[in-house]
Amino acid sequence: MSKTSSAAPTRQRRKEARPQELLDAALALFVEKGFAATRSDEVAVRAGVSKGTLYLYYPSKEELLKAVIQQNYSGLIAEGAGIVDNFEGPTAELLAMLMRMWWTRVGSSPAGGIHKIMMAEVRNFPEIAQFYRDEVIQPSSELLIRTLRRGVERGEFRPLPYEEAMHALIAPLIFMSLHKNSFGACPLEGMDFDPDRVIEVHIELMLNGLLTKPAITAKTTTKAS
Repeated sequence: MSKTSSAAPTRQRRKEARPQELLDAALALFVEKGFAATRSDEVAVRAGVSKGTLYLYYPSKEELLKAVIQQNYSGLIAEGAGIVDNFEGPTAELLAMLMRMWWTRVGSSPAGGIHKIMMAEVRNFPEIAQFYRDEVIQPSSELLIRTLRRGVERGEFRPLPYEEAMHALIAPLIFMSLHKNSFGACPLEGMDFDPDRVIEVHIELMLNGLLTKPAITAKTTTKAS
């Protein structure tokens, strides 16, 4: 009797763990082999389940990738939005916090490999492209723009076009994430760097620029939009 009762919770825990195991296996294979080249049965084998079990949770490979994206990004973006809503200190500190948090939770983690998948293959999967735009690009862009606008409205940042400034902020982080999952995965001499130090320099450049005294030009005084 006790043997049967102890086995049931174990089976239940195993069942509850399967979606996460499938998402982890899918992400690893999509990064290693590419989304198009990865077969669903390979994901099932990597996760230690049957192909039927995989389809029970995720009816198609596209739905599986969507779930990978949601699982790795949606919660983090919502968390970032909450931080922006409740932060009471200087906007420079808020911006630096968001960038460091992104690298720790996304760029330097397996989730950073999603950028490689998107950049390499999304042109062939327009439905996934639209999903990624709606689920990740749009809300994360709005989050950064809201942070920049906060700084301008509080008189902490000079006015700049928000959209362009947002791209300038995020592009180096995405580049480092791509590097980590491409050249960074190869033992090539001279191809490594310290991402944490690069992020700190990037933050410093974005907040203070290169000039000892910023020059005033027609372009740099463009009103924020």
